[in-house]
Formats: sequence, structure tokens, C-alpha cells
Amino acid sequence: MTICLPEHTDIACTAPLRNIAIIAHVDHGKTTLVDEMLKQAGAFRANQQVEERVMDSNPLERERGITILAKNTSVRWRDTKINIVDTPGHADFGGEVERILRMVDGVLLLVDAAEGPMPQTRFVLRKALELGLRPIVVINKIDRQGSRPHQVHDEVFDLFVELGASDAQLDFPTIFASAKHGTAAWDPDADTDSLVPLFEGILKHVPPPCVSQDGPFQMLISTLDYSPYLGQLIIGRIERGVIHTGESVLLVPLDSPAVRGKVSRLYTFENLQRAEVAEAAAGEIVALAGLEGVVIGSTLCHPDTPDALPGIAVDEPTMSVDFMVNTSPFAGREGKFLTSRHLRERLLRETQSNISLRVEETDSPDVFQVSGRGELHLTILMEVMRREGYEFMVSQPRVITRQVDGVMCEPYEELLIDVPEQSVGVVMEKLGPRRAELLDMQVHDDGRTRLRYRIPTRGLFGYRTEFLTDTRGAGIMHHLFLEYAPVAGTLTRRTRGVLIAMSQGTSTGYAIESLQERGMLFIGPGVEVYEGMIVGEHARDNDLVVNITKMKKLTNMRSSNAEIDVSLIPPRLLTLESAIEYIEDQEYVEVTPESIRLRKRHLKAHERDKAREAAQR
Repeated sequence: MTICLPEHTDIACTAPLRNIAIIAHVDHGKTTLVDEMLKQAGAFRANQQVEERVMDSNPLERERGITILAKNTSVRWRDTKINIVDTPGHADFGGEVERILRMVDGVLLLVDAAEGPMPQTRFVLRKALELGLRPIVVINKIDRQGSRPHQVHDEVFDLFVELGASDAQLDFPTIFASAKHGTAAWDPDADTDSLVPLFEGILKHVPPPCVSQDGPFQMLISTLDYSPYLGQLIIGRIERGVIHTGESVLLVPLDSPAVRGKVSRLYTFENLQRAEVAEAAAGEIVALAGLEGVVIGSTLCHPDTPDALPGIAVDEPTMSVDFMVNTSPFAGREGKFLTSRHLRERLLRETQSNISLRVEETDSPDVFQVSGRGELHLTILMEVMRREGYEFMVSQPRVITRQVDGVMCEPYEELLIDVPEQSVGVVMEKLGPRRAELLDMQVHDDGRTRLRYRIPTRGLFGYRTEFLTDTRGAGIMHHLFLEYAPVAGTLTRRTRGVLIAMSQGTSTGYAIESLQERGMLFIGPGVEVYEGMIVGEHARDNDLVVNITKMKKLTNMRSSNAEIDVSLIPPRLLTLESAIEYIEDQEYVEVTPESIRLRKRHLKAHERDKAREAAQR
């Protein structure tokens, strides 16, 4: 029975309720829209200073300009409380979207008025349609140059049809908005100065929670948070009954015995804060404290009625890397957590909240196989761990293959590329050896061309850096898992060798100047190196051992200040993502709180020769 919360003074939320999620492709304006909804609903004082993208509270999110973690907030519009969940827009964080959609009764699907539907738009829309939700389509950035709202509306409709939407879902309402300016209207040409039409559309088209107020308490755990004072916080929507602070509950995990616990704190979401309440009723999204060792997808229920709700189904990982204890000569200099025990505990703890992640132990106690949705999914975990003080090494990424009807298959992705017309030729030339199949090509009026490819996931390894170089930074590329299909065979990856340091020491400008004609350096002068460390890319296809620590001989006619006049080309500094993309088999990325280094698996030259000979036998 669909109900709204009754008006009892002892119930946490006395107003009618709506639960919505905001879903979209990356950079289509979700977090900016939430900012404006909070402002116009009166969440901030008139003179309060508020940061842009206030929901992106994670330091990594603010640095990269993307949403990584789903977050809860709420606004009150007239007499109705609207719980809002801001979700990630990148395909690698799809697990965040999948679990959040189980908490809500409607979604706002944002689409850029110039770009139109993109790969992640297809992913999030498919998940919403599968759950029977009826999206409200918000065509955003209608004030952007190149905006084409009517054409984008038609493209969105075609996407609904392609994904098998029902008749009711095809009759979706459409709002035209500019999140940046805080305006929305039912007509793109209408003159408006607020988001009132958006709020009215939510109240009209999003149903109240379909829950049962009567009966024993029941809640699906959709996400987890952590408080330094209270420990683990459990977040989800109450599906049935009422919960009180201090009440005993039963935790029913997916694959282990039920455990009793007690709710020590109970919170609802009010604007950007968590508000402590004595009790909350069915339909409300709440945060509970007092239970530990909880796994997302488990059920909380009344101790007398251990009824488990269906778990949260997420797509399986498509890529894996090995996390290893750091064995380099510089191990232990910069990190606090170094051992296999530290590494194992941290990775297993991550799986409790990151449900798309898989961690498997290997034959070696110092190596763990970690599987995820993509390179960004895995590198964000690495970046978080290094900032926490962990030190480790990671291997070259590998795709996860499967047997389908007796045929070995690998993951394929849909690749969408938007480039200036003059860059189309070089992009198509580079994608050919990577076994990319062109599916569609559209030439836009603004001189840009959109290419849509089907490509093995392996074919994307290391391509982003090449792509940015070939398009001089003017190209945009997005990709999304498409399907498993027969293995494509051998693909072309890195075509050049590397420059390898021959001894431990400090790099010098004198040595680097003489090496510049050999290739591109990854480090500048004054950097500590060790034997077997990769310091640059060779101009040819073979590896080259170099002396990057060589110093100019000093005589009575030369002094140590003679190197001041050395002319050096700036090095190509590798980020964590570009380093992971760059390495080949038998190479590792060394990750520490202060440094990212590339190295060979075998640091000694004669050990590399033996390994090469053994591989050729």
C-alpha cells in the first residue's frame, strides 16, 4: 500500500515524503543542480557563504571535479520533504548507482542539452527502468553554446524505446533547466528565474514511498558511512514499521548467520546535516549507529521476524590488478602501513562498502588480486589508500575473461569519442590496431565529430594519453561496458621501450641533458632513483639501461655550478592513472604517500635477461 507518513508529533518526519535520486552521465550537472535546489528551498541562510558543488565533500571529488560517492541530503518544499541522493556519473562507479536506486521511488535523469545521451546515460537509465521507476527527464545546460534541447529530447525518447521502456515510462515528463543559473521550465523558450517547475514536477510525478507502516521493522542496508565518534553508520530506507533509538534489531546478512544488535543513534537527513531523532517510520531514509561488521545488501529487521529482503544485485567486475607488498630498495621510507597484514585488512574493509569490488588471496601471502569495474574504479582506491599512509605496488591491469557456451570471451566496451574534425583521421588510425569497430559517425554543426566504437576493454589500456596528445587536449572520450564477446586476439599496445636506471643515486641535470635525445624523461634532476627503476620512455622499441646519476667531472677549470646553464626539457610527470595505463607485463607501479614510481619486476639486468629467455622457450 502506498502511503505518506502520518502526522504524528512523535514521528521523525510529519510531512508527506518523496525519495528521489539524481542520475546522469559525468559532468552533466547533477551536483550543481543539487546546490541550487538546496539554495532555493531555503537550506542556507541569506548571508551564508556556500562552496560550489557542496555535495562533493570528498577531497578527491573536489580535486577531480567528479562525484565518486553517492550522498544523501534533503529539502523541504512547501509541506513535503524531498530526500535527494546525488549519485556518481562515471561508469566505473556504477555500483554506487545500483544500490542507491533501491532507496528511491523516482529519478531525475539529467542530460546535457548540447551533448545529448552519453554512455553512462544509457547505463543509469537502464537500471532505473529495470526497477520500474518512471524518470523525470531534465535537459540541462540549455544556456550552453550549441544547445539543441528539442533534438536531445528526441534522442532521449529513442533511448527509452531502445532500452525497452514501458508505455508509462515512455510518457516521461521533460523539464528544461540551467542548473548553473538555477532556472527550470516546461518549455525551453519560457522565461523563468527559479526551479519552481522542477519542485512542482517532483511532487506531481514522483509517487510517495510504497511502504507498509504497519508490521514489524524492516530495512535494506544500501550504503555505509563512518563517524569517528560512533563508528559505522548504516544508511537505508525503512521498508516496514517504525524504529526507535535503543531498540534491539536483527542483522540478517546475505550468507552468514543473523546477529542481534541495538540501535544506539538514529538520524534522518535534513538539508546537509544529519538530524538525530528518537524514531522514524516507513518510507524515511535514515542512518543508524550501534552495529559493526555490516555488509551492504543485508537486512535489518525486528528480532521476532527475521525476514530478509532481496539483496542488491550489481554487475560483475571486468578488470583486475595485483596489489603487492612494496619490495623496492626505497620501501618503508614514506609509508606507515607496509606489511601484507595491513594491505589485506584495508582491502577487505573496502569490500564492505564498495560492493563492486572483489578481493581474492593468491598463492603468495604478499599478493592480492583486486577486481573492479574499470581503471578509474581501481585507481581511486589506490589514491585513497596512499593518502591514508599505505605503501604498495600494483601490476598491469588485466581483463577478466569468461567461458560463454564453451567459447572464451572478454569484455567489450562502447567507446564514444567527440573530437575536432581535423583529429578524426589520427584517432581512427590509432584505434584500428586496437581492434575497434566503428558503429556510428556524426558530424555536428560546430565542427566536431562524434565517433561511436565497439572495442575490447584491452584495447583501451594506455590509449587515453595517446588520445589527448593526438587531439591536443581538445578531444573527449567516454566508455561503458557493453558485453562479453569472443577474445579479439593480440592487440597493439605500447610501441616503445623504456629507459631504466642502472644504479642507485640522484638524477643529475648533466645526465638528463645527454639522455633527452634518447627519449622522453619521467623525472627531473635531483630525484632519487634505484637500479631497475623506469625513468623515461625510449625513442625506439627496445628497453635501454641508462646512467641517469652521472655527474660532470670536476677540475680546477670546472666547478659544480657549471650545470646551472644546462637546458632541460620538462619531464612528463605521470599521474597514478597514466602510470597504470602505461606499464606492461613484468613492470610495476610503486605507490607511496609521496611518490609514484615505475619499475621493472626484476631490478637487476641479468635477472631480466634470464626471465626473457625463459619466456621465449
